[in-house]
Amino acid sequence: MTVETAAPTIATAPAAPIDTRMASLRAIYIIWYRDILRYWRDRWRLVASLAQPLLFLVVFGSGLSSSLGGAFGRGSGISYIQFMYPGIIGMSILFTAIFGAMSIVWDREFGFLKEVLVAPIDRWAVAVGKALGGTTQAMIQGLILLVLAPFVGVKLSVLTVVELVPLAAVLAFGLASFGVAIASMMKSLQGFQVVMNFLMMPMFFLSGALFPLTNLPGWMTVLTRIDPASYGIDPIRRVALSNSGLPNVNSLGLTIGGQVLSIPMEAGIMLAFGVVLLGVAVVMFERRD
Repeated sequence: MTVETAAPTIATAPAAPIDTRMASLRAIYIIWYRDILRYWRDRWRLVASLAQPLLFLVVFGSGLSSSLGGAFGRGSGISYIQFMYPGIIGMSILFTAIFGAMSIVWDREFGFLKEVLVAPIDRWAVAVGKALGGTTQAMIQGLILLVLAPFVGVKLSVLTVVELVPLAAVLAFGLASFGVAIASMMKSLQGFQVVMNFLMMPMFFLSGALFPLTNLPGWMTVLTRIDPASYGIDPIRRVALSNSGLPNVNSLGLTIGGQVLSIPMEAGIMLAFGVVLLGVAVVMFERRD
C-alpha cells in the first residue's frame, strides 16, 4: 500500500525542473515587457534622450564641419557631419543601453528586485530579461535617428536599413549587458551614476564616433582598440555611408596591425563582449543579496 501511494509522487517529480525553466522563460519575457512598457509610456524620457544626440549633431557637427569638412572631403569625399552622423547613432545607443540598467539599482532600492529574486525562478532570468530590455530600448532609440539621414546628406536604401538593424542590435546588446553587469554590483543609484559617467564618457570619445581612429598617437590607438564601442560604431558607419554612395569609407575604418577589420569580425567581437558581460551579470545575480 505504501509503495503504491509513493509511486505517483516519484513519477511526477521530474516535472518540477521543467516548470522552473518555463517560469524562468516567462520571467524573461515579463521583465523585458515591463522595461519596454515603462520606456514607451515615459514620452518625456524619449524626447529628452533624443536631445543630446541632436545637440551634438547640429551644434558640434555644424560648428566643426567648417574647419574639418575640407580635410574630410579631400581625404575620403565625406564631410565631417556625414562622418559624425553614424557616430551620433552609436552615441544614442550607448547612452540608452547603459543608463537603461539604472532601473536595476532603482528596483533594488525600492525593494522590487528582492521580490523578483525570491520568486520561484532562476536568477539568471532577471539578468537576461534586463539585458534584452535595455537592448530593445537602445536599438529603437538609435534607429529613430535614421530619419535624420536626408538632412545630413546620407541616402539610406531599404537594404541599408535592413543591414543596420542587426548591427545596432549587436551594439545595443553589448552595451546593455555591460550596464547590467555594473548595475548588478552597485547598491545605490548615486554610485551607479558616478561609475557610469566615469566609464561612459571615455568609452564614447574613444569609440571613433567623433573622429577617425587612424593616424593617432600610439597610446590613444591602444585605448581605442580596447574600447568595445569602437567595434560597434565602426560597422554602423561603414554600412550607412558606403551604401550611400560615399567613396573610400573603409579608409576611415578600424584597423588592427594595419588591416581593416571586416564587418562580421567587428560584430562578432561586440557580440562576444556582450555574452561575456552578460555572464558576469548572471554570476552576480546568482549571488545572494
